[in-house]
Amino acid sequence: MGNNRGWTLIELVIVIIILGIIAGVAIRNMGGAISSAQVEHTKTELDNLAAAIVGNPASYSLGSRADFGYVGDIGALPPNLSALVANPGGYSTWNGPYLEQGVTGADYRKDAWGADYQLSGATLRSVGSGANIDKQFANSIAELTSDTLIGTICDANLTRPGTGYKDSIKILLAYPDGSGSTATVTTFPDKLGRFTIPNIPIGNRQLRVIYLPATDTLTIPVTVCPGKISKLDVIFPADLF
Repeated sequence: MGNNRGWTLIELVIVIIILGIIAGVAIRNMGGAISSAQVEHTKTELDNLAAAIVGNPASYSLGSRADFGYVGDIGALPPNLSALVANPGGYSTWNGPYLEQGVTGADYRKDAWGADYQLSGATLRSVGSGANIDKQFANSIAELTSDTLIGTICDANLTRPGTGYKDSIKILLAYPDGSGSTATVTTFPDKLGRFTIPNIPIGNRQLRVIYLPATDTLTIPVTVCPGKISKLDVIFPADLF
């Protein structure tokens, strides 16, 4: 005959205690997993936002960096994160949206805990976890908006313009002015053909060099990268000087 002995009260209490311990451990582990997932999700969003602001440095085309994000088109940091998705004020140089499709939902401005991302200088910050999660996308604002181009000019025989021709060579560079429009800086080389153009925002630009007596013009693509001095040698394809 089978044993019909039931559970005693003490055995039931012991089983309930053991189940409670197991449930508590499982809940703590689940909470840790959820927290880790929130942190990783937030870090990914910060990376996406940073790329939207300053572009992807690994994106190249024809040997030159191709993506400079919002700053490359506008010449300044966005006034807020909404400007990465919608034109902040009729800017003619705005070429967004700058966030990839699929990350432009209503929550792209919020971290995994529902707190707004903060943009301060060259740093994005998440505060929702109670501990700051930062993404620094540049060493300073200046290295994004105030870089320098230096160059030298000579003719096909590698002759420098000298005193007699330096004022006959006009150099123009157009770039976004930070307010949604375009500015153009004009300069002339010295007698050794050297010129310097400061305070240029990152991005791909077009440099025009005009030999005024004959209105010969060279148009040269220039890539301005953050925190670097861009160097350029300009050689006219004729004997001019």
